Amino acid sequence: APGPVLGAGADWVLVLPVTGLACSWIRERLEGLKSWTLCKMNVAKGGYRVFSANSNAACTELAKRITERLGVELGKAVVYQEPNRETRVEIKESVRGQDIFIIQTISRDVNTAVMELLIMAYACKTSCARNIIGVIPYFPYSKQCKMRKRGSIVCKLLACMLAKAGLTHIITMDLHQKEIQGFFNIPVDNLRASPFLLQYIQDEIQDYRNAIIVAKSPAAAKRAQSYAERLRLGLAVIHGEAQYAEYDMVDGRHSPPAVKNTMIHSGLELPCKEHTAAVCRYSTSREGRKQVGSTGE
Repeated sequence: APGPVLGAGADWVLVLPVTGLACSWIRERLEGLKSWTLCKMNVAKGGYRVFSANSNAACTELAKRITERLGVELGKAVVYQEPNRETRVEIKESVRGQDIFIIQTISRDVNTAVMELLIMAYACKTSCARNIIGVIPYFPYSKQCKMRKRGSIVCKLLACMLAKAGLTHIITMDLHQKEIQGFFNIPVDNLRASPFLLQYIQDEIQDYRNAIIVAKSPAAAKRAQSYAERLRLGLAVIHGEAQYAEYDMVDGRHSPPAVKNTMIHSGLELPCKEHTAAVCRYSTSREGRKQVGSTGE
């Protein structure tokens, strides 16, 4: 005798005789199908989580605004420091098989913020997270991206530490140098804040047409020119001899080291003696420039 027909309206039809063994088999398959469907629904609806890696109020506020914009809840995690200043991170929910976004702003205590990010990323990695994306608006140690004297490229070191901790992607803004992206062996998104700044100037400053864009140094002229062109404004560049630090001028590899001359003024003014002054006047003629006279004390 024909058995019950299962899967009406689906792409398959199952016909079995009504026996105790068949009913048990059907029940197991339906329960498995139900659990598989619920699992797929959970992955589709909640395939990512957003966490705040810093107990700082600014970082928490930024994370809350992001989650409100996305329409999701902020991930449950506890970040605190032990009495001996060790950082401890506890993830309060499952992150298995999900994409994790860790938001971390850098406060004045840079090293603590870096350790919080590293520990939280490693905690998600050991909890079998699928991808771990670090959202770092300001990337720390980005100015230490060049070799100075007998120092080190600390930015490269931090890039290796983040990748080793488990981060699979970095999202940051306005790196000090675009070449820093080459320090990473994981994808890096270097976002720009200029579109928002330009929009703010155009919307909030009524008389911005009478303004001028000023670059504080020749090194910043390229970025200032980009702003000036898009706002159709003039450009000014403050030009002068850069005040290099001592370790920038001498790398310490020459022997014997150069003797520091204390009589040379470090600024843009010309050095002069206290009790001696000379004024020379010159005139120009066909025969060339010749000295007319001089006076001295």
